[in-house]
Amino acid sequence: MAGTETNVPRLEISRFDDPRVAKAARTEDYSLHAVPRSWRNSRPSLAMAFYAILSAMFYLIVSATTALAVGSVNTIIGMAAAALATGVINYFISAHATRTGLSVALFSRSMFGQLAAALATLIFGATAVYYAVFEGSVIAAVFHEYFGGLPLQGWYLVVVLYSIPLVIGGVRVWLDKVNGVLLPFYCVGIAAAIIMAIAAHGYSNEWLTFQPGDTGASAGPGWIFAFTVYMGVWVQMMFTMDYARYGRPADERFNGIVTFGPVFYLLTWLLNGLIGLFLLFTIPTRGELTETSGVLGIVSLLGVGGVIFVWASQTRINTANYYLASTNLQSFFARVFKLRLPRVAWVGIVGIVVFAIMLTDVFSYILQALRVQGVFVVSWVGIAIAQIAYERLRRSGAESEFRPGRVPLVNPAGVIAWLSSTAVGIYLLFGAGAFGATWAPPITFVLAVGIYGVALEFARRRWFLLSRPHDPRDEVDDPWEDRVLCDFCGRSYIAYEMDRHPGSGHRPICAECASANTSLYREARREAATFREEPASQLSSAGSEGV
Repeated sequence: MAGTETNVPRLEISRFDDPRVAKAARTEDYSLHAVPRSWRNSRPSLAMAFYAILSAMFYLIVSATTALAVGSVNTIIGMAAAALATGVINYFISAHATRTGLSVALFSRSMFGQLAAALATLIFGATAVYYAVFEGSVIAAVFHEYFGGLPLQGWYLVVVLYSIPLVIGGVRVWLDKVNGVLLPFYCVGIAAAIIMAIAAHGYSNEWLTFQPGDTGASAGPGWIFAFTVYMGVWVQMMFTMDYARYGRPADERFNGIVTFGPVFYLLTWLLNGLIGLFLLFTIPTRGELTETSGVLGIVSLLGVGGVIFVWASQTRINTANYYLASTNLQSFFARVFKLRLPRVAWVGIVGIVVFAIMLTDVFSYILQALRVQGVFVVSWVGIAIAQIAYERLRRSGAESEFRPGRVPLVNPAGVIAWLSSTAVGIYLLFGAGAFGATWAPPITFVLAVGIYGVALEFARRRWFLLSRPHDPRDEVDDPWEDRVLCDFCGRSYIAYEMDRHPGSGHRPICAECASANTSLYREARREAATFREEPASQLSSAGSEGV
C-alpha cells in the first residue's frame, strides 16, 4: 500500500499547550480547531457566556404575537412543550460537542462532506448576522426615540461601533465576564417592568385568558402552532454546539441539563414568554405589536431605566450573535476561498455587514430569508440527532471524522437527506397555506431524521471516510493530551485533530492548515484509493479509524 512504502517522519510530541497557540486562543478561541481539554470553561463561566441568549427582547415579544394568533392558553402549552423537547435535544447535542470539541463547521463535515458542510456554516453565520441586525436595530430605535440628537442611521453606527470591541475576546477569557456584568441590569429591569406595569395599569388576567376571534393562521391545535413557532429558532441548537465544545467533560451532565438543556429553555422560552405575555397585554403599544414597538412601550414606562434595561439585554444577546457570525464566516471563507484572516478581522467585517444591512430597506425579505434558513436549520438538527444517535448506538460511541484529509467532499447520505427534507419544508412553508405554516417544521424534521437514518443503513463506508494509513491519533498515547507539531504552521495542536499530508512526505498537518491546503484532498483521495472499500455494515468498526 502507498503509505507503507514511504518513510514517515516522526511526530514531534509534547504534553503542554504551545504558548503561541494559547496566546492566540484568547481572541481566536480555537475557531478553526478542535478545542483541547485545557481550554475548557468552568460551569459558571460557560453558563454566564451562553445565558446571554436568555435576555433577548425577542422572547418577550414572540409569546405575545403568538397569543394574538392562537390564544394565551395554547401559547403557554406550546411554549412549555417546545422548551422541554428542545431542551432534551440540546442535552445530546451539548454532550456530543463536549466530548468532541467540534464546532458546527467541523461536525457538519461528518454528515455532509466538506463542500456541503461549508453551506451549513454559511447559513449559520448569515443567520447570526441577521439576528445581530434585528437586535441592534432595537437598541438604535430606543436610543433614537429617547435621546434624539442623531438620525436613526447615526444610532445604527453607534450600536455597531460599541458592539465590535465586546466580542474581540473569546468565550473563555471575555464573553462570560461581560455578560456577567450585564446580567443584573436585565434581572432588575425585568422586575421593575413588572412592578411598574401593575402600578401604572393595574392587574388583569387577560394575559392568561386571551382568545382571538379568528385562529385561521393555525391548521391544527393552537398549541402545535405555538410549538412550531419556536422550532423556527432552532438555530439555537447550532449556538449550543459552538458553545458546548468549551465545556469540561466532567460537567457534561450539568451543562446538558442546566446550561444548554431543559433548565435554560424553561427560563428563556417559558418564563420569558410568560413575562412577555403579561407585559405586552398590560402596557399599551403604538400601532402593531412588533419587537420595536413592544420595547418602546417598556421604555415609555420605565424612562431612562428602561433604556438601560434594553441596552443591557440587547447587548448581551448581540455578543453571541457577533461572536458566532465571526467564527462561522471565518470558517466558511477559510474552507471555500482559502482566505485565512484572524477572527478579530471577521468581527470587524461582521460589523460592517450588519451596518450596511441596517442602512437598507431589507427587513421584509430578511424575514423571508430567516424563514427559509429556519427550514434548513430544522433539517440540520434532525440529521445531527440521527448522526449522534447512530454513533452512540451502532458505533460504540466512536467520534465523527472531521479532518479534511479523511473526509470526502460529499457525503450522499447527508446531502440527499438535507436537501430533500428542506425542499419539502420550503414548499410547505410557502405553498401550502395555513397547513404549511403550521406543519412545515415538524414534517421537515421527521423527514430529515427518517431519510438520513435509512441512508445510514445502506451507506458505503467511503461516503463518510477516506480510509488512509498513518493516522497521528494512533501514533500517540493520548490524542487529547499529546500535542503534535504541525510542519506547515510550526505550531502544536492536539493529536486528535492532526493528520499527515500524503503528498508532502506525510508531514504532520493541523486542521486549519489542512483546510487551506489545496493539494491535501487530492493526494489523500489518491492514497485512499489503494484501500479496499468495505460495506456500510462494517461502519461500526470504523471507530479505530476515526469515523
